Amino acid sequence: MDPDDVRRDWAERSGRFSPAYYARIGPNEVSETLASVLAHYVDEGAAILEVGCGSGRHLAHLREQGFENLAGIDINDDSFDVMAEQYLRLAETGTFHVGALEELVPEFEDGAFDVVYSVETLQHVHPDDEWVFDELARVSSDLLITAENEGNGPDRGRTDAAVSYVDDEFPLYHRDWKRVFTDRGLAQLIREPTSRDTIRVFRTI
Repeated sequence: MDPDDVRRDWAERSGRFSPAYYARIGPNEVSETLASVLAHYVDEGAAILEVGCGSGRHLAHLREQGFENLAGIDINDDSFDVMAEQYLRLAETGTFHVGALEELVPEFEDGAFDVVYSVETLQHVHPDDEWVFDELARVSSDLLITAENEGNGPDRGRTDAAVSYVDDEFPLYHRDWKRVFTDRGLAQLIREPTSRDTIRVFRTI
């Protein structure tokens, strides 16, 4: 599967793993951990960007915890219609961008956000687009947080292969996320496994 195919699949996704699907699930363990981490490391006025925000379930939880300067990127424009239905106050107060992260993140200034985070999004970035990890490090002035599957999901067991397929349909690229971002000059502060993902908190140095 080439990079355009990967992006097209997510841009057009409906049903399982779509914006509406995740809105129905709502905030989860990762949402709670993100809020706890941010409450410890940054103040409520911190500029926060979620890459692959979907309909905004994690951002909505952060908003409920007092964080107000929230932004998101998602490639599926249905995300923001669902957000307006499910998380209206977030939709009204946040700043949102429709498009691929590979297209949008390079447009932001250096250190544009205090916090940049991703939940199960970077694991789908095609190997040809790994340069975007440099861009994510560039636009974060303080924290970069990943919550990606590292083999701890019940139906996403990690194999020795560089890529596996979820439901035999779309690719999940297996990476050493600590190495990915420490090689880019960030320091890992926290590694916190959950029932589905592993949350890693990095700080710019």
